Amino acid sequence: MDNDVSAGSTNSTSILGHLALGLTLLAFGVGLTGAVDGVTASDAVTLALYVGGVALFAAGLLELRTGDSFTGTAFAGLGAFWFTWGTGASAQVSADAAGLFLILWALLAFSLTVGAAGSGPLLQATYGLFCLALLLLAVARFADRPGLAEVGGWVAAVAGLASWYGATAALAHWPTTLPRRRAAGRGAAATG
Repeated sequence: MDNDVSAGSTNSTSILGHLALGLTLLAFGVGLTGAVDGVTASDAVTLALYVGGVALFAAGLLELRTGDSFTGTAFAGLGAFWFTWGTGASAQVSADAAGLFLILWALLAFSLTVGAAGSGPLLQATYGLFCLALLLLAVARFADRPGLAEVGGWVAAVAGLASWYGATAALAHWPTTLPRRRAAGRGAAATG
């Protein structure tokens, strides 16, 4: 079984950053789904501001200092996103302005998805799902479709679970990739 943790580097700053991202995405996503009675995305503002914003941004700066440009860029950029969202969550903006905000940050998530190609499927899935969630939320704002925002919330929550699992796996030395099965008859000469 492959025990290689593909959630970025396995240093403590990276693990902390992926935990912060995972918890923030989970709180934000679950709030959007309405799955927990009386809990909304605005209830995640404090968590988004301090854990997703400040802690993630600081983890990004520390990662950049150690020379990990990808993880540093990811954490600092996403920290800026969560801080901006957290401080502006109560502001009254048009649906189109909110949709544009989400599209612009989806571009960052898309860049991170592409950049994570060599880091393993779990990390790439985290950023890819977050990108998809932001796009769904943007379209929901542009088209005034609350049901689509709920779907975006579920996608964000799954992205949060992927980030959380990657960090937890690094701490617990759990596998993050499935074992590869050998094909029947592998190694046998083909006849034809």
